[in-house]
Amino acid sequence: MDTQAPLTAIGAISGTSMDGIDVALVRTDGDALVQPGPGRTYPYAPALRAALQDFLRDPARAETDPLTVLEEQVSDAHADAVAAFLRDHAIDRAGIAVAGIHGQTIWHRPERRFTRQLGLGARIAARLGLPLVNRFRHADVASGGQGAPFAPLYHRALAAGLEPPVMVLNLGGVGNITYIDGDTVIAFDTGPASALIDDFVRQRRGQPYDADGALAAAGTADATLVARLMTHPYFAAPAPKSLDRNHFHAWAAAVAGLADADGAATLTAFTVASVAASLRLVPAAPRRWLVCGGGRHNADMMRRLRAELGVPVDPVEAAGWHGDFIEAECFAYLAVRSLRGLPLSLPTTTGVPHPMPGGERWTP
Repeated sequence: MDTQAPLTAIGAISGTSMDGIDVALVRTDGDALVQPGPGRTYPYAPALRAALQDFLRDPARAETDPLTVLEEQVSDAHADAVAAFLRDHAIDRAGIAVAGIHGQTIWHRPERRFTRQLGLGARIAARLGLPLVNRFRHADVASGGQGAPFAPLYHRALAAGLEPPVMVLNLGGVGNITYIDGDTVIAFDTGPASALIDDFVRQRRGQPYDADGALAAAGTADATLVARLMTHPYFAAPAPKSLDRNHFHAWAAAVAGLADADGAATLTAFTVASVAASLRLVPAAPRRWLVCGGGRHNADMMRRLRAELGVPVDPVEAAGWHGDFIEAECFAYLAVRSLRGLPLSLPTTTGVPHPMPGGERWTP
């Protein structure tokens, strides 16, 4: 294989919200050349999403339960999503060099050197008729790394033309940052983000999320409670560090006594405070924050971030990036890096002992 020639790759991932599968196209050399193409989200079938959400009641069984049927269903859903994407965009699969399938994370415990993403590489490759890379995080975790976040090297490639230092903030189920200043790339999970708020609003209002942050905007954050939540030992831990989706749920149960709007406002302020605390762990304050993930659509969250951080805080679309599909693009990019034996993570992004290649490769 020509290690310099760009390849066309497909990436697919389902995030911690478990609502669907993001699929995106990228043409890349796995290094500095990145040409993102189209992206689209394919919702999980309601029964499969319900099964995944039901699993969250006891996710620790991911370490011992083979979950055969559930993993086959998730695998088929990813294969079907990629096939639909190719069909919807009239893309000839003969031109696709590789598919990078992240799958569905259901349990992530790097302190025990364990991470699990549902998605059977051989099954998906066979259904698609494409070369495939999956299990991106496993080599990292097995070597003592955090196994997350995994988008920093893609963020660095996207940010090549921006004035440094720049901070990329992903507000998914949890929050994570990538600090970029030339060759310096630092990354870690900052704390809670959408998962706490989503689950609170679902429990209180039967809604999947706080649309536009409207509920939080109508409430008043309990500053004393936010300060108490920020005493969680995670925030004093050095970077790199990473979180599971449910890491703060027991801790944040302290909002149970608040009214709906005040509880949403307090959890939103907790997320903002945890993001601001990340500045203690990077060399210099960034000139600009670029926000990706579903949280960038939360108007109240973005307003609070701008007030707290005091520098431009923009959705990544302001830099010309595809905000809804950066993670899917990332795993297309990382699939090419995996094929070429390039690192997927660094000591400063996940705590691995050295730049770490990874991914498992499958042929149809």
